[in-house]
Amino acid sequence: MAYLKLKDINKIYPNGFHAVHDFNLEIEKGEFVVFVGPSGCGKSTTLRMIAGLENISKGEFYINDVLANDKGPRDRQVAMVFQSYALYPHLSVYDNLAFGLTLQGVDEDVIEERVYATAKILGLTEYLQRKPRALSGGQRQRVAVGRAIIRKVGIFLMDEPLSNLDAKQRVTMRSEITQIHRETNATTIYVTHDQTEAMTMADRIVVMKEGYIQQVGTPYELYFNPVNMFVAGFIGEPPMNFLRGTVNNGILQIAEDGENVDAQLDLAPILDKELIDQYNGKKMVLGFRPESIVLGEQENCSAIACQVELTELLGDNTNVYVNIGNSRSVLKVDPHDTPAMDSELTFYIPNKSIYLFDSETEDVIPTIK
Repeated sequence: MAYLKLKDINKIYPNGFHAVHDFNLEIEKGEFVVFVGPSGCGKSTTLRMIAGLENISKGEFYINDVLANDKGPRDRQVAMVFQSYALYPHLSVYDNLAFGLTLQGVDEDVIEERVYATAKILGLTEYLQRKPRALSGGQRQRVAVGRAIIRKVGIFLMDEPLSNLDAKQRVTMRSEITQIHRETNATTIYVTHDQTEAMTMADRIVVMKEGYIQQVGTPYELYFNPVNMFVAGFIGEPPMNFLRGTVNNGILQIAEDGENVDAQLDLAPILDKELIDQYNGKKMVLGFRPESIVLGEQENCSAIACQVELTELLGDNTNVYVNIGNSRSVLKVDPHDTPAMDSELTFYIPNKSIYLFDSETEDVIPTIK
């Protein structure tokens, strides 16, 4: 296990492109941390700087309190799993797993013991004599993971290792990687653009956008306490809905693209009076998650009228796509309560489930929960 500290890390390429800005993070021994964000946000670049595959332009990187900026990948004692399996096609699964240990001059008896132990963890024992071309995508990815864990290093780095698998294989491999982490207890950094992977696997998640950290926290913290609209809209499936409006005398009047919508929100039960006065006459964004709505009128709820555009039956719930003025939102409802397409619908948002954001900064506005 290893303790990692990244202090004011920056990556600036020779052409002047600033890929990572002032990245600060401490990762505890044995922690599973996931970097998540859209393509080009700097998450893989940061991982490669940790691995020693990219130079750090500015800042300090420590492994167990030892400065590691100038250490090569081998000296950092890291094992990396890439998006591509990077297996040797002419070698058997056994030889692929053993390759790194053979290069290190490890005794053959020790290699055999560790190969079989690793294969047992990954369910590869019956495939040890096969070549990679005779394996499925999920089995190849397990071999790639096995080549990393067999070295018994303190740091595992994984760069979108499941992106080449189909949906069913990704679900299986997610649980397998999580179980491997529990067994090895190695400090693990995992990069993905898939927020479902982040939510289901991570001890903590680092959300990135355009080279900047947006928020660091547990899956629970990011889901229920996002710091801004980007995090709120990125974490969750389907993502959070947003409606824009203007505050007038303590009432948020919803208006999308200049069109007034049949919805208004009394801010008194949700915001402190000082904040209500501060935002009077200013624009604000109402956020709510698709699963937080109710269809029947209840107390302490805010009503919004909409037009049903499309419904998607998913088995345990139905996604209902609705038009609210010129804005499109999605609601999650019980399949038995699925409304008819093109019908008028009024739904209700519990006040405790409402999020408010500053329209200019897009930062969250603290509400009364």
